[in-house]
Amino acid sequence: MAEVARGASEVGRQRPPVGPNQPVQPGTPNRAEHPGGPGVDRQRPATPTWPEEPPAPGADRPDWRDTLRNAADLALLGIAATVATLPVVTAGAALGTASAALHHWIETGSWPGLRATLRGFGRRVLPGAGATAVAGLAGTLLAVNLLVLGRGVVPGGTVLVAVTVALAVAAGGFAGLTIVQLGRQGGEGWGTAARAAARLIAARPAVLLGTAGVVALAGLLCVLVLPLLTPILLGYTLLGLHATTRRIAGSDLS
Repeated sequence: MAEVARGASEVGRQRPPVGPNQPVQPGTPNRAEHPGGPGVDRQRPATPTWPEEPPAPGADRPDWRDTLRNAADLALLGIAATVATLPVVTAGAALGTASAALHHWIETGSWPGLRATLRGFGRRVLPGAGATAVAGLAGTLLAVNLLVLGRGVVPGGTVLVAVTVALAVAAGGFAGLTIVQLGRQGGEGWGTAARAAARLIAARPAVLLGTAGVVALAGLLCVLVLPLLTPILLGYTLLGLHATTRRIAGSDLS
């Protein structure tokens, strides 16, 4: 026991207590930095504590199969709408039904059922026929006006041709915006949709420029690229109209 006590006293003499003005030897706990009282030995961590890495981005991104499936759905929507417009008098009902189905897909991520879609299409044939007649009459007047101006039958020349083309593009943009509003209403009420489109243009005139640009670009692609792609392009044109309207109108969209 005497030898153990003598060894402990020698260790105490070899490691003197650390004072405020004495350097700290490596491996010696610094009691001055940690005011935990006597008997508390704390050391600094040997390595810095780095922040945790953030989770890998894009974990919820859809993969290429989802993108391909959406593209195929839009192409099928355009083909079905084009086939439904072949009798001409059903064009309004076909476009309204396609716009309503697309709005449902944008809002919910799924397409409406086939049976409900067919019932809605049959219910919209008669109201859509009136809208088709109005659109056909307006398009015919614009086409005849361009024809007589281009042949020089009436005076006006290039200036009136440019004005007529601008009116035709604006009319296409208004028709596209009306179809968007019709889809947001479930495909019902052409008059209500047209009035809502007019109010939206009055509040946000840029929305007419956006929808007119979409319609003009789609028409240009149909004429210059490949007319056979028109049925497929119709679905993407409807998506472009809906997306452009949402982007520009924002909170004014009702």
